[in-house]
Amino acid sequence: MARIAVIGAGMGAMATAARLATAGHRVTVYERSASHGGSVGGFSREGFGFDTGPGLLHLPAVWRDFFVKTGKEPLERSVTLTQVDPSSRHVFADGTTVSLPNASRGGVVSALDAALGAGSGERWGEFLGRARVAWERSRRPLLEEPQPATGSPSHEDPYPALRRGLLRRGARTLGEAGDRELGDPRLAALLASYATVYGLDPRTAPASAAVLPYMEQTFGSWYVAGGIRALADAVHARCLARGVRFVFDCAVTGVETRDGRAVGLTTAGGAVEADAVVSGAPVPSLYEEQIVGWERQDEWPHWQSRVRTGRVTVLLALRGPRPGDTAHRTVVHADGSAGEWDAVTAGRVARRPTVTVLRPDDPLLRPDDAHEAVTLTATVPAVPAAGTSWAEAGDGVADLMVAAAERAVPGLRGRILWREVRTPDDIAAATGSPAVPPPALAGAAGALLPAANTSPLPGLYFAGGWAHPGGGLAHAGMSGALVSGLIVEGSGFRGSQ
Repeated sequence: MARIAVIGAGMGAMATAARLATAGHRVTVYERSASHGGSVGGFSREGFGFDTGPGLLHLPAVWRDFFVKTGKEPLERSVTLTQVDPSSRHVFADGTTVSLPNASRGGVVSALDAALGAGSGERWGEFLGRARVAWERSRRPLLEEPQPATGSPSHEDPYPALRRGLLRRGARTLGEAGDRELGDPRLAALLASYATVYGLDPRTAPASAAVLPYMEQTFGSWYVAGGIRALADAVHARCLARGVRFVFDCAVTGVETRDGRAVGLTTAGGAVEADAVVSGAPVPSLYEEQIVGWERQDEWPHWQSRVRTGRVTVLLALRGPRPGDTAHRTVVHADGSAGEWDAVTAGRVARRPTVTVLRPDDPLLRPDDAHEAVTLTATVPAVPAAGTSWAEAGDGVADLMVAAAERAVPGLRGRILWREVRTPDDIAAATGSPAVPPPALAGAAGALLPAANTSPLPGLYFAGGWAHPGGGLAHAGMSGALVSGLIVEGSGFRGSQ
């Protein structure tokens, strides 16, 4: 039985902690804030409830595996899951709308043909066929196996070339794939939105990002009753049931080392001894600021210099009932992704940003059926341009988002009782970083591969969004399985079979 110290109570860290405790280890989690969940937070006021982090669950099989492996119980015994149908509704810049059914490739093809014209669905279907090839080539090394510290097949882009006419050279970026292969700016915008929601510029994201729409449209989108925060509560409860100890309001200030190995933590309350340390905190803030004296730090992926986007979230308490035919999720597209991303790159927000509107039909999140809780999100610079701050810019950006969202919710501004605005500063307060980590992607010479789960310091491991396999709820659960496997089985662990 080993003593394991875990830094942070985010989803990846808790997934690791529960698995290690189930294997018989003594696990203590040290969290600098007063609660668990990390970026998977919630907000409630006057009978309204909101998720302040992700609002939908993809690849629920990851968390089903977690609950079975840590207690031989199905996920559905801890939370209520429902498939969201339609999976999403899209309002394009020209006013065209389309609703995409959940986990139905044939249904998506038919919906696109009906909304965008004959042949649109076929082109999208052919694109998803190539995305499937990228998924099958990268799934195991990118998601199911520990990432080697150096030299990885994931440095190569698995997205195949289009084998037709003159377009035999493979697309280098996701934006290029959309422009060259889809033949309609609305389809290109649809494709780009799967990257932008993770804070990725489609003009620079590798073509392998095609796996993002493939995963969602193949495995579906799911909602957790009471909000995704209920999943974080269930994971925390599972940790407690397995004997994991939590110490809240306890910031970790460093990692104790002896003879070139991690042997514990330093906290405001003193030193803590451990046989192994798992960090669920943002990797850059840990190894760049807290652990000094490491050699060859320049070889580590400096994610905060690459991932510069965060999110603004606007929580809206509305008077009036939710119409019965309302889509759970609507994406209101900007006039053009190039202009939007030029603004983000410059540290600004476009005058008409792409906004995701979440309108869950959940009685647990509203005071009664005469009101509605709506959440808006938009990708923004993690740090605004020089001379401005999120404290100053937050309300102005929220105004732009509400104006854009009115294309999906007619009369929105007249229905608002009150609103709450969350900026990258609030993300930093909850997680330690204003940026939001994207999932790991193959290609781009490894530029979008996060830190490996093992570190240059023996005995120190990384889990959560800033570590392999990257950001997102499913990926956090995967990181927990990988790190626990490395600790329990040793360096020979190669992931699920």
